[in-house]
This record gives sequence, structure tokens and C-alpha cells, in this order.
Amino acid sequence: MTNAEIAVERPRVGSSGVARARSRRRRRAVLAAAVWLVILANAAVIVWLWLHDGGIRDAHGPGAVATSLGRITGLLGAYLALIQVLLLARLPGLEQLIGFDRMTVWHRRNGKACLTLLLAHMVLVTVGYAKFDQISIRAEISSLAHDYPGMITATVGTGLLVLVVFTSIVLVRRRLPYEAWHAVHLLAYAGIALAWSHQIPTGNELSADHTAATYWTALYVVTLALLVVFRFLWPVARGLWYGMRVEEVVPEGPGVVSVHITGRHLERLQAQPGQFFLWRFFARGAWWQAHPFSLSAAPDGRSLRITVKEVGSFTARLRTLAPGTAVHVEGPFGVFTPEVQRRDRVLLIAGGIGITPVRALLEAIPGDIAVIYRALRDEDLVLRDELVAIAGRRGATVHCVVGDHAAPGAGHLLSPTHLSELVPDLTEREVYLCGPPAMTRSAERSLRRAGVPRRYTHIERFAL
Repeated sequence: MTNAEIAVERPRVGSSGVARARSRRRRRAVLAAAVWLVILANAAVIVWLWLHDGGIRDAHGPGAVATSLGRITGLLGAYLALIQVLLLARLPGLEQLIGFDRMTVWHRRNGKACLTLLLAHMVLVTVGYAKFDQISIRAEISSLAHDYPGMITATVGTGLLVLVVFTSIVLVRRRLPYEAWHAVHLLAYAGIALAWSHQIPTGNELSADHTAATYWTALYVVTLALLVVFRFLWPVARGLWYGMRVEEVVPEGPGVVSVHITGRHLERLQAQPGQFFLWRFFARGAWWQAHPFSLSAAPDGRSLRITVKEVGSFTARLRTLAPGTAVHVEGPFGVFTPEVQRRDRVLLIAGGIGITPVRALLEAIPGDIAVIYRALRDEDLVLRDELVAIAGRRGATVHCVVGDHAAPGAGHLLSPTHLSELVPDLTEREVYLCGPPAMTRSAERSLRRAGVPRRYTHIERFAL
């Protein structure tokens, strides 16, 4: 365990900081209500159009009921597919409102709900048509494939969405390289495009209803326009404006490097300590991928720094980046920042390479600060010397907790009792927590059992 503690005057959050935090929460609450109002209003319009076209009211017999229910589940599934695209379309303000990690979780849950509705649509329509035609399910499937235009493309599109959702399951996701996971998720766009070809030009629900067809076409067009502008055109324009380049690459430890980036007008990014960007380096073998990395130093308006651990082919290439390599970024993202702070006393907890945003926060966050840095081995404590030096200047305390929970006598590490021993006033502090998923979940449970209120806990999850 390493401690660095110096008695110096510490800046305080003060009543103005608390007031700003409350103002931001109110503003976010209003914006969140507006977002939900738009989402629910469109869902209500979709249901109304279905009811206006007969809905289940005009359905007589099991076959007609199943078919009608199949249509509304298909329509709602298509609507959730459009929301799925917009959740990660980098819409200005939406990420700051919700938080990128939370948006990613919503994206995953929405995807599962979307797929459930689309599968229900397929089953209900098939059963309904079979009842109406008085033939077997197998014969109806053959009939749909041969006689209904767009059915094959819709089936392929649904299959692609099944693949995307399957790769989002935690156990599968952890075994996939980030590059493979990202490539599979791009298939979602193809799946949605194929669904459009089935729904708009050939769908029975819309082909005879001009109002509904126009409404749905508008939904698709607006979604496509937002996607093109904020996922493609806007990032390219920003990249040209900032003109970022690699300045140098510095080894920090076994398999860990820091990449220093410079550019023009970087102060206009308005990046904050604790935030991250999606980084694209225009080097051989890396230019086609964008990966999320947190800032490992507080931004100064002139340069940015990330510290990356080698965990795959992309991160392995970063140590070979040449000075002058062009860099493109999207962001900044995340609400793991000093802006959400409401207490004068702060505890920063990091695990492994999760130290990067915590190290940046330590430079800038006001108040009485304690840091807990969790690692399996001493050599995994990257940036430790920087942490101790910053802590010495700021009068903070740094605790380096090293060891494997499975080792004899180490099962108590970061338990509620252990946390309270390290930081006796734990329950009076605002806590920032970042690290690998297992460590984060374990530390979060310990904080709850130790009595730290949820509203004073901020977690940056490795959600991508």
C-alpha cells in the first residue's frame, strides 16, 4: 500500500458548485422528459394508425387476430429498430443527457426488445396466414417465401439482427475481439434497410394506407438524415478543423503506452477530465477502426493524451505510431466528470487501466481527495508515479491495493470493511469508480453495503 499525503489548502466545491449541479440535473430532467415525450408520441401515432386501419377490432377468428397482432408487433419492432440507430448516432446533447455508457446499455436492451417484437411478428403472421389459408405452418412458410415479395429480404434482415443481439450477450461479447464485435454490429444497418424494403414498398399494412406509408417514410428519412449528418459528415468536418496529429508515443509499462496528440483549436472541444473519445489513427492497419479511450491527463487546450493497454491487434499497433500520424476523433463523451460533483470530499476508485480517467480527474477535481488504485500485480500499476506526484501537490491520499482475490488472505480486498479502513469517512464522500466489469460490480456492491448512497456514486463502465 502506498500513501502520499501532504497538508495543503484544498479547493472546495462550495454552494455555487452544488447549485450548478442541481441546475444541470433539472435541465437533464426536462430534456429527458422531452425525449421520452417524442418517443412515446410516435409510438402512440403508430398504434393509432394501426387501430384506424382496423386493428384487432375488425379481426374475426383466430387467424385474423393473430395476423393483426403480428402487424402491430412488426410495426413496433421496426420503430424500436429506428430508435436503436439513433441511440448511438452521436446526437448532440443526447449523450450528455444520458451518458454514453448508459446509452450503450439502453441500446442493448432496446435491441433485445426490438428483436423480440420482430420474431413475434414473424410467428404471429405465419400462424395467422396459415389459419386463414387453412394449410399447415410448413406449407404457409413455403407460400410466404414464394408468393410474397420482400419476405426473403425481411427474413435475412431479421437474421442479421439476431446475430447482432447474440454477439451483445455478455458471455459472447467478452470472447470477441472489439474489431469483430464492431464489424458484426454494422450489419444492423443492413438488417434495418432490408426491413424497410419489406415494410414500406410491399407491406400489407402500409401499401393500402397512404397516410401510414407517408408517416413511416418520414420516420425512415429523418433517421437516415440524422445518421448521415452526425455519424459521418459532422465528424469529418470536425476532423479537418482540428487537424490532430500524433506528437509522440511513450512507453508506460509492459504492454502500455501513452499517445500524445496535438492539433488546432483543441480548447473548443470543451473536453473535461474523465471523458473519452472514439479515436481513429490513420496508420496502416488501423485507419478503418475507431476505438474508445479515456483521456489520461486533464486537457489543457493545446494537447490530449491517452494511455492504452495492449489487449488486441489495434492497441498493439499504437506503440508503432509515427509522429505526425493523422488522428480523427469523435467526442468528447461521458459524464464521469467534475461537473456532477456535489460533495467536498471525493473518493476516486480505479482498477487496472481504468486509472486513466481517474488520473485525469485527480488533476482537476476540487475538494478533499482520496484515491484507491486496484491491481493484481505491482507491474500493473501504470501511472503510479504520476498519481503520487499529483497527490503530493494536491494534498491527496493514494492507496495502491495489489493482490488477487483468489490468493490466501486476499479475499477481503475492497470489501466494505476494507474500504472503510482505507477511507474512514467513506460515507461522507462522492465516489467515482472506473475499471474492468467484474471489479466495478464488486466495488459497487461493497460501496452500497458500506452505506454510500447511490446518488453520490458515479461509474464509468467499459460498456463498449
